[in-house]
Amino acid sequence: MYVPTLWICLAGLALVSPTSATLLSQKPASSWKNASDQARAFAAQLNTTEKIGIATGGYRRDGPACVGTIGKVERLGFQGICFSDGPSGYARSDGVSVFSSGLTAAATWDKRLIYERAVAIGEEFRAKGAHVFLGPSCGPMGRSVLGGRNWEGFGPDPYLSGVAMHASVSGIQSVGVQACSKHFIGNEQETQRTQTTEEDGTVINALSSNIDERTLHEMYLWPFADAVKAGTASVMCSYNRVNQTYSCANHHLLSILKDELAFPGYVVSDWYATHGTASFANAGLDLEMPGPVSADYGASYFGNYLLDAVNDDNVTTSRLNDMAERVLTPYFFLHQHEDFPALDPASATALSVNQFGYNNPQFAIKPVPARDVRGDHAKVIRELGAAATVLLKNTNGTLPLENEKDIGVFGNGAPYPTIGSVYFDYENASISYEVGTLDQGGGSGIVRHTELIAPLDAIRERVRKQGGRVQVLLEHKDIIDGKFRSIYPIPDVCLVFLKAFAAEGRDRESLDLDWNATKVVESVASLCSNTVVIVNGPGIVLMPWADNENVTAILSAQYPGEEIGNSIVDVLWGEAEPAGRLPYTIPRNTSDYGGPIFNLTEPSTNPDEWSVDYTEGQFIDYRHFDAMDIEPQYEFGFGLSYTTYEMSTELTVDVAAGIGAHVDESKGKAPGGWNDLWEQAGAVTVEVRNTGDRDGHAVPQLYVSFPQDTTPAGTPMRVLRGFDKVHLKAGQAKRVVLPLQRRDLSFWDEATRQWVIPEGTFTFSGGFSSRDLRAKTKISVLG
Repeated sequence: MYVPTLWICLAGLALVSPTSATLLSQKPASSWKNASDQARAFAAQLNTTEKIGIATGGYRRDGPACVGTIGKVERLGFQGICFSDGPSGYARSDGVSVFSSGLTAAATWDKRLIYERAVAIGEEFRAKGAHVFLGPSCGPMGRSVLGGRNWEGFGPDPYLSGVAMHASVSGIQSVGVQACSKHFIGNEQETQRTQTTEEDGTVINALSSNIDERTLHEMYLWPFADAVKAGTASVMCSYNRVNQTYSCANHHLLSILKDELAFPGYVVSDWYATHGTASFANAGLDLEMPGPVSADYGASYFGNYLLDAVNDDNVTTSRLNDMAERVLTPYFFLHQHEDFPALDPASATALSVNQFGYNNPQFAIKPVPARDVRGDHAKVIRELGAAATVLLKNTNGTLPLENEKDIGVFGNGAPYPTIGSVYFDYENASISYEVGTLDQGGGSGIVRHTELIAPLDAIRERVRKQGGRVQVLLEHKDIIDGKFRSIYPIPDVCLVFLKAFAAEGRDRESLDLDWNATKVVESVASLCSNTVVIVNGPGIVLMPWADNENVTAILSAQYPGEEIGNSIVDVLWGEAEPAGRLPYTIPRNTSDYGGPIFNLTEPSTNPDEWSVDYTEGQFIDYRHFDAMDIEPQYEFGFGLSYTTYEMSTELTVDVAAGIGAHVDESKGKAPGGWNDLWEQAGAVTVEVRNTGDRDGHAVPQLYVSFPQDTTPAGTPMRVLRGFDKVHLKAGQAKRVVLPLQRRDLSFWDEATRQWVIPEGTFTFSGGFSSRDLRAKTKISVLG
């Protein structure tokens, strides 16, 4: 979502005099059907103008304190709906928590923690009075490794992303806040993601992602199906075009969502992603956001234009009714008509100052004490930050630290940011601010810090308690120039904190860490034979120094949120295990990856040139590395521990008797699609054992190889189809059962437009990463 530098005060739509009594006090909805019935009955009391008001968003500088609103209908007691940004917390406000990024949550491979993170975010949104959380995100997935928003989602594997989407939607909505799953669909790069206009008036269309049906279903639609299955209230259609048609006006795509996946909620446009009226409404767009066409023009493509379209029969009354009913259905489904908290007015102050500063002549800033909604969420953030930290290297058990008394801290990623809160000009920044820890990426969802624990502060506190000392050298130029005279004696261990920045609105220019980080590591390692590197970033970065013998340990900590310092200290000193596993593949070279950003370095002004074919199909991330036989630096699913694990070589596969190749449509549909597709079709059982002397968490992973001779070309060598996070005491063994749904064993048949289980032999492989496979079994699923 793009937040403009100017807000528009929209004129309210006219209301008519009261008619019948409100339905808002009726018995609460207990199912989607009940909610739909309640929404239909309520919408029946609205006149045409009021229904259009439900389908047309508002974005106002004078309140309420939301990035998007649906206006009130006072005569019926409807108080409107407030939309606020995520996906890492309640954006642009005070008294809130900065949570881990989506990709960080995915790195935990822990369904419980992903769910608890979502619950905590939902609690803060509700306490602030926001009805809709603009998240979670599974688009972009990460087709291009340089994608500027990859860190917001759950990574490039559709199965892992789908599990995380289901857990996140469930957690957010468990506290009565609507989840808005985004960005639907093919929004895989920031470069030319939106329509632009040249100085001569030439309109340059947004990039078109040209995706075949099988790739669409098995890759990009997969996690959205999980979100719909979990009951997501809304889905945000994206800026880009898909197969030459804008996503928000793409009848084919929105029909897949509403018909094939039986999605009962509403489709809302990304902010300013609407470029027409009847064509968008008739395609399936239910709600235009934020209302104005642009930040400089107050009219809306819906609003009065939609009223004209209805009056001229270009949009039918039944379609308008459907739009209003869909928007209202989740409102009743989540009981938001019952005692929902009022908006925190302080949010308007933070929004205004962030956008305009203190001296904007259009209005006076009137600070209001913020409603502090954080509760004990720092505990969740701290636990998740440690659980998401991936130990990539640990020579001779360097970590955890024990009796080291002299700790060296190097690198500009260690201290508190010298610019204060991280509101900086991210839209024009290719790298991060120079000095300061980086716990989140940039964009419309950036969260204002009420609290931030920097690594250096947490380390000093820890070392002080154990009677040691901390030596510090933070300036990269001094480190690269070898100005180590202040560092004496050479520390017992040298901790190097590095970072990489990514943000909405621009794609990354390279996979390098910021601020000449490679030279920093090389310089410190030349001084210190026990160098530990800690990386905070948007995911995939190059680590050309990983094989340096003086680099004894590497921790990848992603963007962990406000407890960044405490969570990394917990891991460094062994108070918590580095329990994360990579939700992506780290390459040795950028060229190892496919799916480059289209026109990244040479943007075109040809309005017809912005179009990219997804010819790689499903071969992104580890699937690409497998197909091309490329050896990664660190593979998908990889992560070391402070203990060791083994997996039995026996892997048992049980498949439901009499399972057929095709979906049994007689079982009907529910949100998510055909019920039969989601039913358990089998299970895989494997034993894992902790062979070390410390307790820890094993992450057994299941990969499935489809029959290559009975599935179409373009079938990956293996795909993730199960995992679990298992706590094991030292020496303990457990049998782990990984269930399989029908869709886990199916491919999308473009000829029949249906999911099909192929004939032939499947290979089921269990292991601890996509390359570390310990157990294997082959069977024919169809018997």
